[in-house]
Amino acid sequence: MRVHLGSDHAGLELKDHLLNWLADHGYEAVDHGPFVFDAVDDYPVFCLRAAEAVAAEQAEGADSLGVVIGGSGNGEQMAANKVIGVRAALVWSEATATLAREHNDANVISVGGRQHSLEDMTRFVEVFLSTPFSDEERHVRRIAQMGDYEVTRELPPLPASALGGGSSDTGA
Repeated sequence: MRVHLGSDHAGLELKDHLLNWLADHGYEAVDHGPFVFDAVDDYPVFCLRAAEAVAAEQAEGADSLGVVIGGSGNGEQMAANKVIGVRAALVWSEATATLAREHNDANVISVGGRQHSLEDMTRFVEVFLSTPFSDEERHVRRIAQMGDYEVTRELPPLPASALGGGSSDTGA
């Protein structure tokens, strides 16, 4: 599996660590930068490139995921989610890493380099990379709704329960 990495200055240490960890664990790591410490660099420059690469490779059928890293991970996740075809999740625990893959089929995760220890963040990435999508119908349906919206910009129809026709309607 190919893993695309992008960060900012706050995520540089973790990114550099992950490059070695991924290689040691049989992954092909692709570094989209930064390559040197610059305290005023801009995370979109690097995170958008990592996300674009994941989306392009997955569209071609390749086995590809991504990791974007910053101080909190918030901005990096937002940047990655601007790329059509990317479902980026902010991960702060093993449980969120697992659910991002199992329920949301996330193809990019974002982690906060200033929020956790190097060991914990490496574990979050490991869990993310090794967890498969559940393929449960409800999750497939929800992901399809997001994908359709991404292309058509048309909102999915409201369920009957939101239109007053659901079981919560008391008739009063």
